[in-house]
Amino acid sequence: MKKPFAGAEHHLPAYRFAPLAADEICLSFGALLLVARDWLVSVYLLPLVSVALASVLIAWRLSRQNAGRLAAALQQAQDLAQQREKERDLAQEELFRRLYEERELNKEKIQFQAQLGEYERYAALAQLALGAAHEINNPLLGILSHLELELKTATGEAREEIEQCIDGAKRISTTLRGLLNYARPGPLVLSKISLQRLVADTLAFLENQPMLRGKRLENRLPKDLPFIRADASQLSQVLMNLLMNAAQATPQGGNVTISANKLTFLDSIEIRVSDTGCGIPPDILPHVFEPFFTTKRGKGTGLGLSICQTYVRSHNGEIRVDSVPAHGTTVTITLPIRQEGTAGAENEEQEVVLD
Repeated sequence: MKKPFAGAEHHLPAYRFAPLAADEICLSFGALLLVARDWLVSVYLLPLVSVALASVLIAWRLSRQNAGRLAAALQQAQDLAQQREKERDLAQEELFRRLYEERELNKEKIQFQAQLGEYERYAALAQLALGAAHEINNPLLGILSHLELELKTATGEAREEIEQCIDGAKRISTTLRGLLNYARPGPLVLSKISLQRLVADTLAFLENQPMLRGKRLENRLPKDLPFIRADASQLSQVLMNLLMNAAQATPQGGNVTISANKLTFLDSIEIRVSDTGCGIPPDILPHVFEPFFTTKRGKGTGLGLSICQTYVRSHNGEIRVDSVPAHGTTVTITLPIRQEGTAGAENEEQEVVLD
């Protein structure tokens, strides 16, 4: 058997591994191509990407600026709208205020015209009262004196006729006196008055009157009422007129009540005279303070409430009448506790305390 020639084992590996070197060269060349491609891509695409990114950034910044401008414009528009709304609300308030003031002025104008007409009526009645006092009262006194002398010697039917004539003459005199008191009330003589004592004295004077028989008089004045400054004579006459009117309207077994209280938050006192009588119809109620207006045919002069109103107003007070037919009537007087700016109100030396 022949032996291989020397060195043959060394040439076989070289022949066997020669293809492997070519593959490596191909792989290396492919990798090189890939690297070259990536480099080319990066070289050409990177500026485009940069430009795209820059464009996006610029567009984003521009959109933010536009959004800011739009937001500012929107806020300005909202502020302007709110300002216009406030101006509109203020204009509406001003319009409502002027309409309210105009309505109040119209109401005051109507009240002033009504008061003016009332004062003109007062002035006409004052002239009538003064003329009547001079023209009627003096001859009437002579007639009464003569009738009283005739009455002393008269008998039978003649005496009855003379008594009727005397009653008629006294009624005329009473009417004249009431008319004078209404048209020309005397000056106020102010003093500190205890209403509790004044009402008690008035009720004590009236409780024995025939018209109050079978009727209950109730005094519901609290004992802690403050003193008031008023003319005791005029206030007593007002209370007496109101109580007598209430008694005349109240049937047997009915109640006549007088009450009072100090008004909350006001420096005034409210006095109420109530009865459980027949009440006043709604069509008559607005006329109760008119002079010579009466529903007591042949029994009244129609000056009682008119005189009461005159006296109460001379004290800077108010008087009103509330009535429900078939249930009763309430007369309410509101008087200030202190009289401001009234003649004689500052004369403390003539002050009289009734307690």
